[in-house]
Amino acid sequence: MQASRRTLHQLLLATATSLLLGLGASAQAATAEDLSTDAKQSLAALYKTNPTAELLSHRAKAILVFPKIVKAGLVFGGSYGEGVLLKGGAVTEYFNSVSASWGWQAGAESYAYVVFLMSDKAVNYLAKSKGWEFGVGPTVVAVDAGVAKNLSTSTLKDDAYAFITDQQGLMASLSIEGTKISRIKR
Repeated sequence: MQASRRTLHQLLLATATSLLLGLGASAQAATAEDLSTDAKQSLAALYKTNPTAELLSHRAKAILVFPKIVKAGLVFGGSYGEGVLLKGGAVTEYFNSVSASWGWQAGAESYAYVVFLMSDKAVNYLAKSKGWEFGVGPTVVAVDAGVAKNLSTSTLKDDAYAFITDQQGLMASLSIEGTKISRIKR
């Protein structure tokens, strides 16, 4: 019994490792120019489907856009994608988004997410930290349909607002909690 359990754990670990190694290759844009173009298209698509996002963009100090995050898991899982930081509509830096998880999970999906940095505190934290882990540092509010209905220029009080869009595939859950954003060179 113990040997079969160990074999199962080894098989699951090997499968999860294979999934995670494949994430980087499938979520990475070919060039900095491709990544910038994909990010701007993803942002434009978000504005078409969610007017609140466009409202936030007018007040945001900067906007992080990750046009394609790939997430996969089989007990162990993770996600990976690359994105850009926009200031004044121009790409100023490049970042990656990485997360790891374990537990009862199986499946794969891709999605995009956009984080509107509303305060100097959030922008400075991103600039000075060696990586921003959501759940640590400035407050990030995940915006769903209910939150979006109640947001207006007078109710904006948090450091950052995140929108998850363009979900494709099957995965039991979706969260950006525990995600780490780090600067990359392009």
